[in-house]
Amino acid sequence: MAGRRGGCGGSDFRGSPTTIAIGAGIFFGCVFAFLFPNGLFAFPSAARRANMSVRSLQISSTACESPEKISVLKSKVATFSEKNAELKKQVRELSMKIQLSEQGKDQAQKQFLTLGLQRKAGPFGTVKGLRTNPTVLPDESVNPRLSEILEKVALQKELIVALANSNVREMLEVWFENIKRVGIPNYLVVALDDGTESLCKAKDVPVYRRPPADNVDSIGRTGGNHAVSALKFQILREFLQLGYSVLLSDIDIVYLQNPFDHLHRDSDVESMSDGHNNTTAYGYNDVFDEPSMGWARYAHTMRIWVYNSGFFYIRATLAAIELLDRVAYRLSNEPMSWDQAVFNEELFFPSRPGYDGLHAAKRTMDIYLFMNSKMLFKTVRKDAQLQKLKPVIIHVNYHPDKLQRMKAIVEFYVNGKQNALERFPDGSQ
Repeated sequence: MAGRRGGCGGSDFRGSPTTIAIGAGIFFGCVFAFLFPNGLFAFPSAARRANMSVRSLQISSTACESPEKISVLKSKVATFSEKNAELKKQVRELSMKIQLSEQGKDQAQKQFLTLGLQRKAGPFGTVKGLRTNPTVLPDESVNPRLSEILEKVALQKELIVALANSNVREMLEVWFENIKRVGIPNYLVVALDDGTESLCKAKDVPVYRRPPADNVDSIGRTGGNHAVSALKFQILREFLQLGYSVLLSDIDIVYLQNPFDHLHRDSDVESMSDGHNNTTAYGYNDVFDEPSMGWARYAHTMRIWVYNSGFFYIRATLAAIELLDRVAYRLSNEPMSWDQAVFNEELFFPSRPGYDGLHAAKRTMDIYLFMNSKMLFKTVRKDAQLQKLKPVIIHVNYHPDKLQRMKAIVEFYVNGKQNALERFPDGSQ
């Protein structure tokens, strides 16, 4: 009996401390889980810490910053805003330059595609090669002051340009008085000294005074006709770079009509000729005879009298600018060279071993409209029918007594004085 009481379950429970400890742990764990859901040593979350920091900074800022400091901060903010606006402006300008560069690249690519495009030849007599080079993309950065003047003076991106100094004052007056009489608005005198600039301003003549340039400026002030004539190739380049086509004119020229009404504009260079008839002006087959060669004694040569470098229309193309560069370079390195000879050599000489010729299109002007003084005094004035023609311009390039002949030409063609040209010899004797 006693043994069976000792085996009862109540007697076993009281005797197991492990079971009691486990039960107590579970009980207290449940209590703490209920009372402290975030843990007994919980820390605030990152968001709460950030909010607390902001509130503490705001409190400290409000407490510490004075009105003077706030004003300083506002001033700095304004300064940074101005700098930011300036940077944005620079970025826009850079973007525009990049766009212009890309346009130039696109133009070159289009030209290459046009030239390189393979085409089938059309029927006999219908095939025409390319004649006109595209104009260059204007670059106003070359000469902003000149660009501003040209915008006011030029018409359809073209104008007459003449270089002059005080040595030719009287001829210059005859030159621009006849231009005004004809009613040509788009012309400009490049004054090479202060006296010429003052004259043009006093006579209401569009004028551009070049900035001083050492040796170039001294040539402009004191140089004769040939020195000034050579200088014009350097000056002319800026006009073309700015995108303007130029009718370059010496001042020993009398204008009787508007030349822009008689240009073809289908070539890089369109020039008057020194030829005095159709053969010499437009070209001919000149046969050279060498009897010692026997059967092969006759050699055929192609001849043309030179273009006059004192009156030509030049378009704003790369080929035209290359021509100016070539001529200016040779004249600066070959002091004894004549500008008109160099002008024609670079324009006409073909490519050959050791030399790349200029790929420029050229046209000879009508010799009866754009007339030289040899043709006038040797032929036209003696022919009753030719006297009835009215030239566009007459260039007194063959004679030294330029001013007297210019005035006589005005008397004959403008004032109708029939004997105005009679007192002059054919030549310069």
